[in-house]
Amino acid sequence: MDNGNKHIGIGFRKDFAEEFLEKKILKPVFVEVAPENWMGIGGYWKNIFDKVAEQYPVYMHGLSLSIGSPDPIDWNFLRKVKNFLKTYDIKIYSEHLSYAKCDNAHLYDLLPVPFRWDAVHHVSKRIREVQDFLERKIAIENVSYYTPVAAEMTEAEFINAVVAEADCNLLLDVNNIYVNAFNHKYNAEKFLDQLPLDRVEYIHMAGHEQVEPDLIIDTHGEPIIIPVYELFEYTVNKLPKNVPVLLERDFNIPELAELQHEMSLMENICRRAWNHEYAVA
Repeated sequence: MDNGNKHIGIGFRKDFAEEFLEKKILKPVFVEVAPENWMGIGGYWKNIFDKVAEQYPVYMHGLSLSIGSPDPIDWNFLRKVKNFLKTYDIKIYSEHLSYAKCDNAHLYDLLPVPFRWDAVHHVSKRIREVQDFLERKIAIENVSYYTPVAAEMTEAEFINAVVAEADCNLLLDVNNIYVNAFNHKYNAEKFLDQLPLDRVEYIHMAGHEQVEPDLIIDTHGEPIIIPVYELFEYTVNKLPKNVPVLLERDFNIPELAELQHEMSLMENICRRAWNHEYAVA
């Protein structure tokens, strides 16, 4: 399908599912879904999802694997994930470098894993077990966080150690880097330079909300701001290979033409960096 975009995908949401299929305003090269929202469904929504999967490659970004949790891995959940991956021939499965369950309670938030060596070993072991079960590598996303917990290394050192020990890929969330750099007062470009960029499987881009002069919250509910586009351009020029890029918008969904405009801006940046050509807006 030649739809203008070569690199940019969209997070598929039920909020705009019908308009997405009917009007073709959005022109992604792939779509990404959370498996928790689509596994095991039937009826109307399964029909919608099947139509999308027939037209676009599907990537999967999980919310509840809780790779950093002290609780045992939910193998029943993973069996469903593995079946979903095979059913829809999903090429990329990613999760967050965080935890969302503790003492069998779902916290309904993505909490940071302490930047410690014992946490590196714990998380890496669990990632390897998941990868062995799924018979594929997964990509782990750098997350936004608002206070470090009992840290004995930097965030960059922690990410590098987990990716190396787990032998997994990295989902690079550029907005999360910008948010953390602003909140914790470090240089985003220098941080990015320290990451294992050869392990980046794909990129997330999103908006955020500044709620205080010194505090940004990662919301995925606002347009992407210019400094995040600038950090994105710095990022794609640093990568050793071309990778897919996803636009995330979870709520406050605007007109689809506005989302397509953001996708076109990112496509232009990618083509300047990787192909030395320009996208048509």
